[in-house]
Amino acid sequence: MFLIPIIVGTIAFAVLAPIVGCLLAGLDRKLSARMQGRVGPPILQPYYDVRKLLEKDRAAVNSVEGTYITCALAFAVLAGGIFFGGGNLLLSVFVLTLSSLFFILAAYCTRSPYSEVGAAREALQIMAEEPMSLFIAVAFFLATGSFDSAAAFTLDAPAITVAWLAFLGFLFILTIKMRKSPFDLSYSHHAHQELVKGVTTEMSGRTLAKVEVMHWCENVLALGWIGLFFVWGNPISIVVAIVAAALAFFLEILIDNNFARVKWQLMLKSAWAVALVAGGINMAVLVYL
Repeated sequence: MFLIPIIVGTIAFAVLAPIVGCLLAGLDRKLSARMQGRVGPPILQPYYDVRKLLEKDRAAVNSVEGTYITCALAFAVLAGGIFFGGGNLLLSVFVLTLSSLFFILAAYCTRSPYSEVGAAREALQIMAEEPMSLFIAVAFFLATGSFDSAAAFTLDAPAITVAWLAFLGFLFILTIKMRKSPFDLSYSHHAHQELVKGVTTEMSGRTLAKVEVMHWCENVLALGWIGLFFVWGNPISIVVAIVAAALAFFLEILIDNNFARVKWQLMLKSAWAVALVAGGINMAVLVYL
């Protein structure tokens, strides 16, 4: 019985997340262009780009690269299915990290110096944001008594009322998860940030298309984690959660267009400091409440 919601959630996420993620990516480009005084591409431009990639032949330096990317996409979808199926939030975090590790392996297997530098930076980004991701799952457990995301619907008040400090910490590392400046060290979607395309330098065709779809799914999942803290035992809370996720999404675009990329040392130090202060203090308070 426990597996049925996860299976249903995974299938629904596999179908809906790429659609929602594609629209969010198009909206991201449009809003970024407006902030920079440009017209910008159409909202469906990310879809057109991926469709074009799917029509191209894949030129792989190492044939195993495509297998690693397929695994990364599969685990990203599974992480979303676990979360939106009402499953274990902590497990969702771990599965998404596993997806990122396969992405790193795909970059390393090409033996390109540019890809290897991008893969090393991707690993640093995971090291920077992972502690706060774990803290947010633990804070949710302390607030609800369960790691299951479905437990949020049993609350009398949203989890953010008691876990707001941990939530702010997660909002900080959301910039890393969504690959936004100033923390887009390994891979940026903006041409002005890249001369060589970082971790995806040697990827092309269908492999690169799967990477784009994977990023769409990751963004939807990350925004879902944001919305989780605004849900309680009232159907109207779903609307509140969607609004909160939309505001967080707009904030990330605003940050992306107003801050230059920083060095990895500053990213690592600041992310860990925020995790220690925001996550540590909030969990200590919840333990003794």
